[in-house]
Amino acid sequence: MESKAMRIALVGATGMVGQGVLRACLRARDVTEIIVIGRSALHGYDDPRLKVFVTPQLENFQAEGDAFAHLDACFFCAGVSSFGMSEPAYRAVTYDITLQVAQQLLGRNPGMSMVYVSGAGADSSEQSKTMWARVRGETENALQRLPFRQVAIFRPAAIVPEDGIHSRTAVYRWMYIALKPLLAVLRRLSPHNVLTTRIVGEAMLNTVRHGIPQAILPPGHIYRLADSK
Repeated sequence: MESKAMRIALVGATGMVGQGVLRACLRARDVTEIIVIGRSALHGYDDPRLKVFVTPQLENFQAEGDAFAHLDACFFCAGVSSFGMSEPAYRAVTYDITLQVAQQLLGRNPGMSMVYVSGAGADSSEQSKTMWARVRGETENALQRLPFRQVAIFRPAAIVPEDGIHSRTAVYRWMYIALKPLLAVLRRLSPHNVLTTRIVGEAMLNTVRHGIPQAILPPGHIYRLADSK
């Protein structure tokens, strides 16, 4: 059976995960339009379905204009490492921006889905002594309280970049180079736990196509969701 046509908003398309999700959307025949929202321009893509909105101050994002109406889902892939950041600074980027974008898009699209990339170790109780885990958990909980059609929280652990994708963060880029042989072995031994950028992108699309078994999706659930028909 042919899938319903989808219009997708994508936040964080220049990051490693976001690049993989964008490519999955561009490969998908049932995605009719991709609305990219980000701080910087997007280069290297030429597809009439792609519309890019540069918003240097995402914390002030306003979903104004026809492009932000009639969306089926938002794929939120933006994020930063907490290394060297204070809790208020990390919260401003992780919690405040996410909720600003989510609330703005939801106001224009009451029936849309939200797919949020969090991370393994995020703490839903919001009591963790680890700052990033506590803030991520608080962000997840806040999103689930909003009246989206469904909220999917992706909690991947290791993600292997594919198709020439690489992280813009130098430390992560060198880490993936150094760990590439080990990650390849781990993927063969435990593909459910070591995901790829392509798997994450396909799983996000299938979230909208088929729904999800539960809101919090650890690596194994993401892996299976990517292969669902």
